[in-house]
Amino acid sequence: MSDKPQIGVLSAPRRKVTVGVTGGIAAYKALDLVRALQKERLDPHVVLTKSAEKFVTPLTFAAITGHKVITSLWAKPGLAAEALDSTLDSAIEHIAEAQTTELLIVAPATANTLAKFARGVANDFLSTLYLATKAPVLLAPAMNVNMWEHPATQANVRLLEERGATIIAPGSGYLACGMTGSGRLAETPCLVHAVLKALNQRDDLAGETILITAGGTREAIDPVRFLGNRSSGKMGYALARAGYERGARVILISAPTALAAPAGCEVVPVTSASEMHAAVMQYLPRATAVIGAAAVSDFRPLTAATEKLRRSGPLTLELEPTEDILAEVGRRRARGTLLIAFAAETDSENAIANGREKLLRKGADAIVVNDVSLPGLGFDSESNAATLLTQEGVTGLLPMSKGALAGHILDEVIRLRAAASAQLSAV
Repeated sequence: MSDKPQIGVLSAPRRKVTVGVTGGIAAYKALDLVRALQKERLDPHVVLTKSAEKFVTPLTFAAITGHKVITSLWAKPGLAAEALDSTLDSAIEHIAEAQTTELLIVAPATANTLAKFARGVANDFLSTLYLATKAPVLLAPAMNVNMWEHPATQANVRLLEERGATIIAPGSGYLACGMTGSGRLAETPCLVHAVLKALNQRDDLAGETILITAGGTREAIDPVRFLGNRSSGKMGYALARAGYERGARVILISAPTALAAPAGCEVVPVTSASEMHAAVMQYLPRATAVIGAAAVSDFRPLTAATEKLRRSGPLTLELEPTEDILAEVGRRRARGTLLIAFAAETDSENAIANGREKLLRKGADAIVVNDVSLPGLGFDSESNAATLLTQEGVTGLLPMSKGALAGHILDEVIRLRAAASAQLSAV
């Protein structure tokens, strides 16, 4: 271990994603998609077809993204030398876009667009870009149910999948044409999840079984009241999604939240600290890494009333400490099992010192310290900022989405695993 901690600051890189928007009524939903991608610290660039411009304007997307919106292979005609230069630039722009984007998502993708892509027709910027790019391609169809179910459309979809495109299946429901059935553009969270999964198609966590705790526990006062906290579970769920997408087996032990269960994860619902303690101890032997992102109550009522307490003046609650789950994990984990803890702090001046003390007390390999008093960060928000402490150093993680922060924390799992392997090899 070095005598002096190494200090660094990391911010999430803004990865370029191209959003293709085609001419369907669902085109307006692409605005929500662009906003959602920005919240994930991605850098969306937009390509509109001529038909899409009938539903949404380039100016709207340009204002949101801060980038030029591409609508044509050709610059506007003109006689000046500058116009000629612009036309030459425009003529090769699809190649530049194809080479610099990390992913192309077309949402909505109309039946006409799917047909053009499947048959290699390149008569506008988007279809030309599709042929020129080597980046992952996601297609989110949206159309009338009869068009979606037509054999021609289904044949095109199968052909595109065979060629490597990912089809994000449309949902069912009431359609703009007045019919009911399949053909609705997939919901924005589904689209974002598909984008993040495609961007992180690496299996660097394959072979790991990561046990993650999430949410805020509830300690009963009576049958209808409880002591709790403001945790939404979003950080733990982001870790679970990211871990699964990177090839890990994920066991998510979750206190009550309003969040949908992450796809592919084994979810174990609990309510109280004692229930979470029992579940963690049950699944600990299967884990190769434990990430304690849950906000576990430190105290619970010594006794809970069996009937609802009536309002009758001042009420005194006698509290007792709950189980120290992560400290017990630190003592009982098998050799080689990693432990990453979280520390929510409101004392900005002493947050690092408090975090380091907790790192030692829990016997953890790393601890994520986040100041939950900062506006717009921490509890029940979409973003977070943190300081990652290890025995070797301190790394600041600037404000970013919880999904992006989850990626940095899982990168630390990889780093810790490599360091442990190197240490064993040296023995």
